[in-house]
Amino acid sequence: MKTFFKSLCLCVAVGLASQAAAQRNVAYQDDNARISLVTDGVARLEYSPQGRFVDDSSFVAVNRNYRLVAFKVKKSGRQVTVSTTRMTIRYTAGTGRFTDRNLTITSARNAAVPFRWHPGMKDDQNLLGTYRTLDGYDGNLRHGKPMPIENGLLSRNGWTVVDDSESYLFDHSEWPWLAKRPDGDAQDLYFMAYGHDYKKALKDFTAFAGQVPLPPRYAFGYWWSRYWSYSDHELRQLVDRFHTYNIPLDVLVIDMDWHYTEPGKGGWTGYTFNRRLFPAPDKFLRWLKNEQLQITFNLHPADGIKHFEENYPAMARWMGIDPATKQDIPWQASSKQFMTGWLNTQLRPMEKMGVDFWWLDWQQWNNDKEFPRLSNTWWINYAVFSDMQRHRDTRPMLYHRWGGLGNHRYQIGFSGDAIISWKSLDFQPYYNSTASNVLYGFWSHDIGGHMGADSIDPEMYVRWMQFGALSPILRSHSTKTAGLKKEPWVFDNAHFEILRDIIRQRYEMAPYIYTMARKTHDDAISLCRPMYYDYPEAPEAYTNKSEYMFGDQMLVQPITSPMTDGVSVQRVWLPEGTDWYEVSTGTLLRGGQTVSRRFRLDEYPLYVKAGSIIPLYENARNLRGNDTPLVLAVYPGTQGQFILYEDNGNDKQYESRNARTPLSCQRQGDRLTVDIGARHGTYERMPVSRALKVKVMASAVPTKVTVDGQPARYSYDGSRLALTIDLGNIDCAQRHVVEITYPADAADVADGLLARMRHATQAMEWLKYQDAGIVLNEGLGTMGSLGEALTYRPTQFNQLVNDFNTNFNRLTELLKENKIREATANEFIKRMR
Repeated sequence: MKTFFKSLCLCVAVGLASQAAAQRNVAYQDDNARISLVTDGVARLEYSPQGRFVDDSSFVAVNRNYRLVAFKVKKSGRQVTVSTTRMTIRYTAGTGRFTDRNLTITSARNAAVPFRWHPGMKDDQNLLGTYRTLDGYDGNLRHGKPMPIENGLLSRNGWTVVDDSESYLFDHSEWPWLAKRPDGDAQDLYFMAYGHDYKKALKDFTAFAGQVPLPPRYAFGYWWSRYWSYSDHELRQLVDRFHTYNIPLDVLVIDMDWHYTEPGKGGWTGYTFNRRLFPAPDKFLRWLKNEQLQITFNLHPADGIKHFEENYPAMARWMGIDPATKQDIPWQASSKQFMTGWLNTQLRPMEKMGVDFWWLDWQQWNNDKEFPRLSNTWWINYAVFSDMQRHRDTRPMLYHRWGGLGNHRYQIGFSGDAIISWKSLDFQPYYNSTASNVLYGFWSHDIGGHMGADSIDPEMYVRWMQFGALSPILRSHSTKTAGLKKEPWVFDNAHFEILRDIIRQRYEMAPYIYTMARKTHDDAISLCRPMYYDYPEAPEAYTNKSEYMFGDQMLVQPITSPMTDGVSVQRVWLPEGTDWYEVSTGTLLRGGQTVSRRFRLDEYPLYVKAGSIIPLYENARNLRGNDTPLVLAVYPGTQGQFILYEDNGNDKQYESRNARTPLSCQRQGDRLTVDIGARHGTYERMPVSRALKVKVMASAVPTKVTVDGQPARYSYDGSRLALTIDLGNIDCAQRHVVEITYPADAADVADGLLARMRHATQAMEWLKYQDAGIVLNEGLGTMGSLGEALTYRPTQFNQLVNDFNTNFNRLTELLKENKIREATANEFIKRMR
């Protein structure tokens, strides 16, 4: 496969073979039919009335040079039988077009999910894919009608058919362009057999449809976006405030008002800077670059190039038009001359100023006027992405709407203008994860919703941000309404702290997220994916539609409805095969059950597989650097492992120039061993050494800690019940082993103590505001300061924890002893729970 990717025109991200490769693995061919094997589970079925089979790349199928597949062919009279380990194809030779009378495909003998398929059979258990936009949808409804989500690549039937018969082809020019198929009545089908091995199905799809390109690392940071007439001055103030409040930021999205919008100077489409707002665009963009920000501008290109645009003369001359005529130039996506000129004369000058990528906001007519089956959305995505690949040293990336199968090669998705409502928030987790069924795993939503309200419900926005931080892309956005201000600092202090923590926690998780993004490239498994990928035989994996895996180690069940009495009660299915650590409360829960759990506004249903070791960043301001200090978080459990992936972050050589570090941990009795393997591989500007800490979650206080066999110092944070071993700057090319020994009678603190401590502290503060003169008794008073007591007196760990738990269990008595009024006591107990 590597040999194939080296031969790709415009590198792997574009995914087009520069010359037509001869079809490999041809099992049968006659004058009009050809059957080939892409993998042992994918067959290509071609019928051509003129016998002109297609070896060129199509919009969906960009690879014809398949790996060798083991298959058998048997002929008996006119019956041709082609078999692999996954399926058996039977075709009546010489009978032409594939129909239910001459072609059947059946599952291999003893298949876990048996099937028998013939052309025309309906896939009645398809698990669906995605839809081009959330524009105007309130949940999954628009004008009372449900969203028509298209079929995806996966089905509970165990098979899928991708019909590529009508998609256009790519020609063999230096910049591959669209071409028509040689035979208009041909069939070009890909039959995919996989049972319930959904991960194999997606991987097999990339064997002919190309891989998902890895986005730049900065894409996984925080994006600030708002439809607003920002000026140079206002945006500088905005960025300064992010710095003032110590909130990380990577991407600044500038909506359409960067250009003139009034008649005679601009409009919905525009390419000329509004110099009333941006007097010196080049200097403004240079300032943003100095602030280490990536920049994207909104484009609505449908109106073409108007005569009043600043760079109209260059475009007119490109098109052979005398600029003096002031003849407007219409949009012509299928015209290579127009698209080349548009890119060179309109976009390239701004790219040279500092625009990193484009927000392609196509909302107009669906298909090209010259090529009626050519989706404008699909084609503009290809054209701009491949242009970036051809002309830049940095990694190409877009921000655009879904155009259909094959668009997985041009990330990242812009999902459109959703209604601001709990219904919309409730629908988005399903919409997000199901898109992975067509490999469109990098959706970017308008977090907080786009339109339909004049103000923001802080609770709804917090819940939306919590979901956004556990989504592929975290980007706030809203329409041009004065009350829709989403800057964290405009909220009251309690909501501000939660919002800031959400963004910071997103940055902490960046090494894990980026490693999972590489997995999307390598294995076609999206960061956010439905539960049935990992648990295909569990009914709950299909019925719990909002629940999803966030990478390999984490599970999320989003909160998408308002709290009752300050608490959200959420039912969560925890699959069997592992226990699950509830991050917000510090509780290790048994797998194989559905539980009801309670969450305050600053808590969220995020679960980590027991024993996991998760790489985190410490104090990341943005995601541009390669030397951010690492923290390895170790969660309660018997054992776990992880392979940390790293690369330059924004170069095009990530396919071969990258590094991987094996991480593992194992708990045996009273000893926990954390193994940090030697890093393998290399990439540009790779640091030789790295500041690194090991942080054990829900940990007791140890009796002994060693690093590479030598005694090591450690610190204990009682408020987080976390043990930290600081290894300092380590040589990344060397293996390092941390061993932690615990007392035989160490108290178990993975039982929700973390939440009980936090709730106690908050309840104590509340109680003092009910009676400022209150003097708390010993049992009640010490409950609010357990975290500090553990930090200051770690040698008394067991005693302090046991005393807290004893007092927690006799709260009612303690409150009576402290002479707390009954109504106040009842509210206090509710706050403690």
